Amino acid sequence: MAKGKIVTEKDDIKNILKSYKTIAVLGLSPKTDRASNMVARFLIEKGYDVIPVRPKAEEILGKKAYGSLDEIEVSVDIVDAFRRSEQIKEHIDEVIRLKPKVFWMQEGIYDLDSAKILNENGIDVVMDRCIKIDYQDIFEGVFKINKL
Repeated sequence: MAKGKIVTEKDDIKNILKSYKTIAVLGLSPKTDRASNMVARFLIEKGYDVIPVRPKAEEILGKKAYGSLDEIEVSVDIVDAFRRSEQIKEHIDEVIRLKPKVFWMQEGIYDLDSAKILNENGIDVVMDRCIKIDYQDIFEGVFKINKL
């Protein structure tokens, strides 16, 4: 199995956003004023297939919600994590079982130890970046600092 890498280059981010379309959003809030909800809505508008992952939720943004990554029955390209940095490690085993191509930690989320484990298992990792801001910067020429 090829090793994954920590992704930091804009060209690599662009490739990820162009090539991969199924995104499980870990920690997707049903509350419309939350960053996870705003980002997921944006991704849906841009044509991505978003899979909500939120314990105890049945549906978010009109899509079936899953209690954990282990419950997802389809292939996932990206897991976009909206969890605190210290909570990332508790999801590593289920991420490895799901086998996404990329594990994306949203802005403010950073866990190098977990990233190394995922890389060893062939999963690329993006840390401390907002997928929405990167999309807007790369494809729409919009660069916003700390704005969702």
